[in-house]
Amino acid sequence: MCFKGRLPIRAGSLWRHKCPRCRGCAGAAGRAKAELPRPDPNFPGCGAAAASTQLPRRPWQHAEGLLGRRTAPGTRPQTRVQSSARGAEGRPPPPGTPNGREMALPDSVTTCLSQPVHYAICKLGFEKKDTYDIDNILSGSGEVCWPAVTEHVCYLESDQSVDYIKSIRSLGPVCESVNSYFKSLTKKQFVIQYASWFHWTNCTEVFLEVFDVLQSTQATEVALGLMKLTSCLERALGDVYLLKGNDCPFLLRDLLASEQLADVFGQAVMNVLRVFIGSPHGLNLRNVLWHGFASPQEIPAKYCAMLLFLTAGLGQLLETYLLQTKGVLEHRPYVIFMSLEELDAFPDLNSEILSIAEELVKLSGFVLKIMLPFWIAALTAFKQSRYADSVILLLPQLEAGLRLLFTTTNKCPNRLLTAEDFLWDFLNHQEGPRIRDHLSHGEINLETFPREIANQIVGFAITILCRFSDEAMYSLKEHMLIKPLMNCASCYQSRFHPISRLKKQVLECMKSIHLWPELATVPEEQEQRIKGLEGNAEANTLVLMVSEIISQLQHYMPQNCCSSDDPINSVLTERLLVELCDTRICTLYSPRPVLEVVVILRKISAQCHQASHQVIAGAALRHMQWLNKTLRSRQRHNYRRMLNSIKFLSPVLRLVLLLITLELVSVHSVCKKNPFDYQQYLKFLKSVLQYTENLVTYTSPDKNKWDETMELTKKTLIKIQKISDRKLMLMHLAT
Repeated sequence: MCFKGRLPIRAGSLWRHKCPRCRGCAGAAGRAKAELPRPDPNFPGCGAAAASTQLPRRPWQHAEGLLGRRTAPGTRPQTRVQSSARGAEGRPPPPGTPNGREMALPDSVTTCLSQPVHYAICKLGFEKKDTYDIDNILSGSGEVCWPAVTEHVCYLESDQSVDYIKSIRSLGPVCESVNSYFKSLTKKQFVIQYASWFHWTNCTEVFLEVFDVLQSTQATEVALGLMKLTSCLERALGDVYLLKGNDCPFLLRDLLASEQLADVFGQAVMNVLRVFIGSPHGLNLRNVLWHGFASPQEIPAKYCAMLLFLTAGLGQLLETYLLQTKGVLEHRPYVIFMSLEELDAFPDLNSEILSIAEELVKLSGFVLKIMLPFWIAALTAFKQSRYADSVILLLPQLEAGLRLLFTTTNKCPNRLLTAEDFLWDFLNHQEGPRIRDHLSHGEINLETFPREIANQIVGFAITILCRFSDEAMYSLKEHMLIKPLMNCASCYQSRFHPISRLKKQVLECMKSIHLWPELATVPEEQEQRIKGLEGNAEANTLVLMVSEIISQLQHYMPQNCCSSDDPINSVLTERLLVELCDTRICTLYSPRPVLEVVVILRKISAQCHQASHQVIAGAALRHMQWLNKTLRSRQRHNYRRMLNSIKFLSPVLRLVLLLITLELVSVHSVCKKNPFDYQQYLKFLKSVLQYTENLVTYTSPDKNKWDETMELTKKTLIKIQKISDRKLMLMHLAT
């Protein structure tokens, strides 16, 4: 997994992931040029105290988490790694670390937070030693006295924006008081007094569980509860936004700063929330946890308690607003994972494998000692069938481990290429499950999270632990139960990259076209009843043109699939396409021209499939009408033209699929074209796309323009012949 130059860590800023739904949880756009930032005590983001290099930000995208979606998926970044003899916090690297290039010892890391962030989260809110009376912010009926809470938010004199440093300091004793108050309640008392005020979140049980967590002393559970709380809260706030707006803002920061939420809850209330989540200048608890920067002991339980308290208070305000406006809060449906069989990369994990994993976690160099409780809790959650919890705990730790590895070395271990393929598939690609996006934004029902997905994430994590284990752990790595996992990881191929999806599209389309010979047609002895069915000269001409083009392409196909006697039926087969689609094509770091070509090829394939679907449906309908003698004279004539057109459309569509596949196999050759030739090539592909789009139109039930289809097909075949003669396709460049 070559991450060289891909992981900028900024002291005083945060890795923010960018997903299709939120386009980044927080943060501003990337700069035009990479730069080394100066730590800003008023900007408490996340840095890399664990790393011994300081890296520039990616100049070509929004800041994001390692496991988040990039602005241009698959594009190779140009950012260079700049090493430093001193760490991100200004201290020298550990002994034996030349120029900060070697991986830091996990046991030597005490925090992954930058100094400003560590100060803001772990110290700032504890500086005021005042004891705050809970009765100041809690009415006799248990309602939140919001004015008493909002008065603790401080503002800058210059522009009246929130002064996050002073606000965190001022709210510290309030949070302590709320935490103590919750600890004084029994579960029954809490449910009676607060459960109804969590209904607006559509996740009441999650918030009741957070109360249980606060009664314990397990820091890992507090962090997990806070991650679940913030994701559910964000989703609920988005639902409230839709009471007044149409499209929910992409950024959590923008959602909290929106006029729509301020209209419902009040601007002062939203400012309180922004102190805790959504702003990189505040505590930013959500992102700090979801991106794996905070260890369990670094998250004060009182902040979790305060957010629980504030969520109940928001429910009270919303209840009043809905009564006044006679509005109804509607909740968006949860995301449901489809086609789980496509995600099956690793075998089912049993208790013995999980026991081995627990040993690996304690010894693997991939795991920071301060993060060990998260790993143990994740494996425990999986064994207890708490699959959402297991994945929520694991994903940030995978990011933390990979960030540590690749910010302390410039080496690019090829053995991890399949690992990055897996991460892109499960977390980033648009057509993949995008697990982290959906989980972190509260879009998944946590109670029904699929075991199948959790099994894949845990299985992948085990292979990463093995790959970064020393030889002393050879017996564990070579265990008969672990080796199948390692084999699966080493041969993994991307399933949701656009290139992989194109392969699937092509094969599905070919299966559809192979159904054509099975279409019911007019019996031979009755053909004469359909006037004009014997006129096949034009169709035969087009079939001959297809044969000639195949002859030109034979040099670029496997030699065992060509036959001079019947080139169409021996070459344009599903077997050939399967063989070509089995060719491994690099999906990582695909240059933009490659992705642009793949996008057009996918559109062509989709149009071919639609045309095939329409031909099958149309032929079946017309045949039934013919049998029932319900076709009028004009319709019978049109049916004749359809049957005549099927004879040439089948080989033509199969030829187009073959061209798509041959071009896909050689797609990276597009980078060899100069700008002019590249634009000419795109023009050719777009002309083929236009042909298939017109084909869909002409073969639709309401058009049935079969004569026009024949003429259009002839022009396109001539164009393909010319391009092939001039050797302007990618397959020609690859040889």
